[in-house]
Amino acid sequence: MTFLCSLLLAVSSSVGMPQPDTNTPDPILIDVRPDTVETQEIVLETPAIKPRKFIPCIYDLPYSWTRSVPNKGRLMANTGVLFGAGFTMLGILQILPEDATAWNKAEIAHTNPFKRWWKHVKAGPTWDKDKSIFNQVLHPYAGAAYYMSARSQGCNVWQSWAYSAFISTIFWEYGIEAFNEVPSTQDLIITPLGGLILGETFYILKRHIVSHDYYLLGSRPLGYAVAFIADPLNEALGYIRGNRAHGSASRRGLTTNEISMSFSPMLAASPTGGFTKGFTISLTM
Repeated sequence: MTFLCSLLLAVSSSVGMPQPDTNTPDPILIDVRPDTVETQEIVLETPAIKPRKFIPCIYDLPYSWTRSVPNKGRLMANTGVLFGAGFTMLGILQILPEDATAWNKAEIAHTNPFKRWWKHVKAGPTWDKDKSIFNQVLHPYAGAAYYMSARSQGCNVWQSWAYSAFISTIFWEYGIEAFNEVPSTQDLIITPLGGLILGETFYILKRHIVSHDYYLLGSRPLGYAVAFIADPLNEALGYIRGNRAHGSASRRGLTTNEISMSFSPMLAASPTGGFTKGFTISLTM
């Protein structure tokens, strides 16, 4: 009986227990050690970007004779425009009658221009006989326009004066005008001197206008007109490249101007008899 039970237990164990599958292939082992993985480092080179230098607008800064923050790019553009305007003015003057310019039209027509230029340069300077409208009005105003071309672009008083003297003397008197006449002694003195005195007056006047957001005597059209007379080149080019003086009052938070200005006519007796007419400008800074 005992033997029979043992035999049945052995048979039931062999039937109920699953047998290993001898046909299953052995597992495949994959080596994933880190030293078998290939890596590639990619380096992207970016060009260095040079930061642009900030150049403040001269009208955003307090008034100063000596502060120098020149905008060289705009100043070079102004110079190019002045050169072009100078040649244009030369052409206009050649059209005017001979008694208006005192130019020898016969010599201009029959003489080689470079020989004529060298002859005039060697002969000058001389005291000219131009009309007073040229010597006493247009030349000082031209000097002031040259002066403002540099002053409004951040040059100080002395830099602007040197710029005005360079344009009026080297470019105009001994440059293109010397093709038609001997350099003028009056022009060599009056133009840069007028540029300094009248030019700095124009600069102060324009600061007054700019600090009131281009209002003058309560009128913006009047402010724009006077600003254009005081600084024709920068105001005209401002419509093309942008006028940095616009908005200066709000950037500085001004409600009143830092400069008070008064204008009054003047009539004084002359020592030689008669009266001398003029005007005075009073500035409080």
